[in-house]
Amino acid sequence: MNNTKTTVKAAQREPAEVTYREELDKLVAMDQGPVPPGWKMSPRAVEKFLVGDEKLGIERKFVADRAMVTRIIISLCTNRGCLLVGEPGTAKSWLSELLCAAISGNSTLTLQGGAISQVSQLLYSWNDALLHSEGPTRRALVPTPLLRGMMEGRLVRFEEIARCPQALQDAMLSVLSDRVVVIPELGEDGVILAQEGFNLVATSNSVDEGVHQMSAALKRRMDFEEIRPIRLLADEMDVVLREVRKANQRAGIEVALDEKVVEVLVTLFHELRNGQTLDGRSTDRLAGAALSTAEAVSVAHAASLNAWYYGGGTMTIEHLVHHIIGSALKDQPDDRRRLKHYFETAVASRKGDHWQQVWALRNLIQ
Repeated sequence: MNNTKTTVKAAQREPAEVTYREELDKLVAMDQGPVPPGWKMSPRAVEKFLVGDEKLGIERKFVADRAMVTRIIISLCTNRGCLLVGEPGTAKSWLSELLCAAISGNSTLTLQGGAISQVSQLLYSWNDALLHSEGPTRRALVPTPLLRGMMEGRLVRFEEIARCPQALQDAMLSVLSDRVVVIPELGEDGVILAQEGFNLVATSNSVDEGVHQMSAALKRRMDFEEIRPIRLLADEMDVVLREVRKANQRAGIEVALDEKVVEVLVTLFHELRNGQTLDGRSTDRLAGAALSTAEAVSVAHAASLNAWYYGGGTMTIEHLVHHIIGSALKDQPDDRRRLKHYFETAVASRKGDHWQQVWALRNLIQ
């Protein structure tokens, strides 16, 4: 007898246009501003979607200077792509996803620079079965996300564009300059012109750029914006708490989040990332860990899972410190010494029960 029970599994993570469908529909319905050709909503509505609008009930999804957000949105109205540059974990990819969701209603047209090694992965390939039976036809054409974006008039994401070989980066020049791709095999039918709404939003890691240099010609065809870590501790706290609650809900767990415990995490990451304590004293920066806001969210979520499956359902300092160490100490041996020095010079003197609990767990760094 077969007792196998069939269960329908939910997606681990849905794209932004699905997660925020109600907000997007609300903004489109209320939008009275001028809408650029091919866009779903006006630049002002896109900005509200990103930075939030309390009166409209729109959640803040990205923490940054509003002027920078405006510049990025306007750059995508032009015929120049936009390149988001910054350290790991500064939410470059998240920002590009949100932009695509708001502007095109689809954030899934994505290329990964490190995975592209030939033109067929960048522009198009062929369905071999149809190619052999029909020859080179539009039906046999297999467009990449980039070519689909041109044909459908949508924004395309290009993650870690500098990891793509320079020769293939240069293959982007006709796309960004002339807005055209020519497919010789299709003859006269092989001239693909970009439709209104098409543009490129790319990201590049400023710390680990990979083995390829960014094409100088491609640089000239894109506007650059540096995405920096969140500056204010309160803003970072707000992001971490919100995202951890969402992650816990997706995981089906109900863990009580002590804001003081999360504040310890964010403070540790903030200080070790910046090389300076909140009161202005210099401290060591860790060489092998980004200690970004995204990393803090992952650590707090892992500590929540630990509390749910092994603890009493409440995240404690001990849960947290175990996962902080796992995140902070990677492949740089000197980082262990730096972390010990930080504990001795910054943590040891701090008042409050939570900080004293952190200090009491210093032996975990050994």
